[in-house]
Amino acid sequence: MSHTSILIRRFAAIAYDLLLLLSVLFVATALILPLNAGQAFDPQNWFYAIYLLIISFVFYGWFWTHGGQTLGLRAWKLQVLTFDHKKITWSQAFWRFIGAIIAWSALGFGFFWSLFDKNNRCWHDSLSKTAVFYNPTK
Repeated sequence: MSHTSILIRRFAAIAYDLLLLLSVLFVATALILPLNAGQAFDPQNWFYAIYLLIISFVFYGWFWTHGGQTLGLRAWKLQVLTFDHKKITWSQAFWRFIGAIIAWSALGFGFFWSLFDKNNRCWHDSLSKTAVFYNPTK
């Protein structure tokens, strides 16, 4: 499979996962609203931002460490594994999550890097020593 088609699959999986993540974040917000007297959180509230970041990490980390597939990855027959095709650890999931934030912060260049990488790896793949593999049987 070409570098371009894998990248397109990755972006499609990200779009799927963002819809699911948004619903998880809505529920997570509803759970802590009573702590703020039922009022909306101030956008400058660091506690709330960090809370949502932790929820996002747990969401992705759980899927990556339990079978290597989020719903989006499963739909597009992709799987996150170590370079030698083993399950990833929570530590690798953490570095993958941080690396993905950096990759997006660079206007997505960290993802497009995979088009030039001989192993089809994005920045967060290299940082976490993990990779996304096409798996037509999954």
